[in-house]
This record gives sequence, structure tokens and C-alpha cells, in this order.
Amino acid sequence: MTRQLAFDLPNPEAMTREHFFVAPSNALALQAVEGWQDWPGRKQMIVGPEGSGKTHLAHVWAALAEAVILPADRLADVDIASLAGRAVAVEDADRIGGGASGGAEAQLFHLHNLVTTSGALLLTARTPPRDWGLALADLKSRMQATAIATLDGPDDTLLSAVLVKLFADRQVAVPPNLIPYLVSRMPRSIGAARGLVAALDARALAAGRPITRALAGEVLGLD
Repeated sequence: MTRQLAFDLPNPEAMTREHFFVAPSNALALQAVEGWQDWPGRKQMIVGPEGSGKTHLAHVWAALAEAVILPADRLADVDIASLAGRAVAVEDADRIGGGASGGAEAQLFHLHNLVTTSGALLLTARTPPRDWGLALADLKSRMQATAIATLDGPDDTLLSAVLVKLFADRQVAVPPNLIPYLVSRMPRSIGAARGLVAALDARALAAGRPITRALAGEVLGLD
């Protein structure tokens, strides 16, 4: 069989409210984002494991609040003063602890004080602030005083919807019986769903085969 070249090209995911699937694991976090104008202290934190939907929620909020989204590990290079009065989302805030990001802790401290006065601040993280290893005491106290909405692991309904969306984002048609097959055998996370869909797409392109249960079994190491 002639093999095709498979290129690992980026496939943009839809990050709108319309494409956010509501489930018991994320409903409270979505409610917090949509009620952002009533945030205590003009700030909110979303905590959840890798691939649980934090970035999607940050983009939903950015559309609502006309916010700018910043990765925490690049805060040291940001002109904080230029963000006065803005709504700002800081992604992966837990990555700035432990002194690994230079002046990022001081920058987040100044950003917090600036935007919570006249704007709004959303932070996403994998763990709560007590586990970040923050060295700056004033920042640690402010982070621990921030309300937290938690994202839990996805249930079958949410995982199924995410798989359908990920295949659709890649414009890949799959048979209806594939989704329940994957859900019952894959690791229980949205991050795992993302990786599995990418692996299936790459294998199918390389082999010149459609994505079927048989191909999925090979990728999952079951057949």
C-alpha cells in the first residue's frame, strides 16, 4: 500500500461560547465566567487539570469582557502599566512559582493591583495558589484571597461531545459507533481526547485509511 506523507499541521479549535459543552464538571466554572461583572474584588480563578477546558473558558470570558489573554510565563516581558483599566486573563498562573520565571511574580502582583482597581482579572491554573511555591508573600495572600471555580474530570457525555468537536475541527468524518468505543477505552481527560484525535488523524493520513474502530484499536494498543 502506498503511504501518504502526514504533516503535523495545527488545527485551530473553536473556542467560542457556542462550542463550549456544558456538563456537571464545568457548569459552575462557566457560571462564574458568565457572571464576571459580579466577581468579588473584580477577580476569579479557574482551577483544573491539564486539558480540562480552562483555555476555552478564558476565551469565552475574553469575548464577553473584551479581555486580553496573557501566558503567565511571559509576564516578565509585559508592559503592565499599559493594561490599566483592562480586563486581563492570565493563563497557567501556577507556572510562575518557584522562582523559575524571573520577575513574573512581581509582575503578576502589580497586574493584580492595577486591573482589580478598574478592570477585571481572570486566572487559570492546574492547582490552587497554596501549591504554586510563591516566594512573594503579598502576591501569595492576594492569590489565596481569590475566588476559585473548579473544573472536574469529564463525564461520558462531555467526553463524547469533545471528541465530536475535535474531529469536526479537523473536518474529519467518523462513524457514529467510534465515539462510544473511544470513550469507554481512553484516559478520562480532555487533554487525552485531544491527543487521541490527533494520533488517529495522523495514523489515518499516513496509512491512507479511514478512521474506524479497527484503526482506533491499533492506536490505543488494543488490537
